[in-house]
Amino acid sequence: MIKRILPGATIGVLGSGQLGRMFALAARRMGYRVHTLSPDYDSPTGQIADLEVTASYDDLDAVSEFARRVSVVTFEFENVPAPTAEAAARCAPVRPAGSILHITQQRIREKSFLRNGGVPTTPYREVHSVADLDQAVSELGCPAVLKTAAFGYDGKGQFRIDSPGRVAEAWDAIGRQEAVLEAFIDFEQEISVVAARGDDGQFVHYGAIENQHSRHILDVSIAPARVPDAVAREAVEMSRCILDKLGVVGVLCVEFFVTREHKLLVNELAPRPHNSGHLTVDACVTSQFEQQLRAVCGLPLGSTAMHRPAAMANLLGDLWADGEPDWQAACAFPEVKLHLYGKLEPRPGRKMGHLTALNSDSEEAYQTVLKARRSLTHQA
Repeated sequence: MIKRILPGATIGVLGSGQLGRMFALAARRMGYRVHTLSPDYDSPTGQIADLEVTASYDDLDAVSEFARRVSVVTFEFENVPAPTAEAAARCAPVRPAGSILHITQQRIREKSFLRNGGVPTTPYREVHSVADLDQAVSELGCPAVLKTAAFGYDGKGQFRIDSPGRVAEAWDAIGRQEAVLEAFIDFEQEISVVAARGDDGQFVHYGAIENQHSRHILDVSIAPARVPDAVAREAVEMSRCILDKLGVVGVLCVEFFVTREHKLLVNELAPRPHNSGHLTVDACVTSQFEQQLRAVCGLPLGSTAMHRPAAMANLLGDLWADGEPDWQAACAFPEVKLHLYGKLEPRPGRKMGHLTALNSDSEEAYQTVLKARRSLTHQA
């Protein structure tokens, strides 16, 4: 059993984006202090935290000093370098463990872990050279998706190969670096399971959440997911198995493809709160961010019961193309909640905030959140 970290203590967050911001809001509400470290200044997390440390993740002296001043260190994104996590762990507990980051921040290691654990994944091949890629395409066929092994998210570091003649182009496009080639899956839906695990093995989850993407970026999430109950139950059980095998202390999201035969394939793991779980802030007794706090502090996990079905729509920087969005129009929907992340510069594809709609029916929540988002730019 880990030592309990009680309200009044200071929590350290490596990373300073919107996930850290929402974690800090949950922690501050429960009486904790929050310090954040990242290369950025006036960041979404830093605006909420008690202390914002601006330093490179490679500055291990700064990381060590940061960790010495907190009771526990956690993460708001998984691409923290391994030496950074190791330096922090020498000065304070790190949860989830750096070993989990090591697996999940690199696609080859992640897929090997899943395969060795008997978890079904998209068919794939490891790629270390253009010759490997040529062989992989011949084995998996086209179309297929080439993804960098490390530091890829929101569609970054990906290239779709539609014909064998594009192998060289694809290899150049990803920077000629270690990668995986995944077979193209004609899936019916994408779902995720956001779950939390305590050090004592306690496990809670938010059920299956349905996800829709645009330009490889999450666009809308719907909870509960509109899938058969048996599919939702299987996704939860597979997620429980993954969290247990990893020994997670914290929150982890498992992303799935649902095939047209209602079979589940694990796509990716994220060892942190997840964009698809943002709706839990408004829709559930305990949000994913409070759950992360409870887990890393050794507190009992909270109820995940939903007040009402919900849908979440991301707000990207594209909405600012013709000026400031019409926030008043969105707020005119009484069942819609507005969340903005405090980012100063809107850019195309950049996540600036989200809307969450609650309703007695998930389909109605879905239609409402889309209508509210359209109202921001006066679209019909």
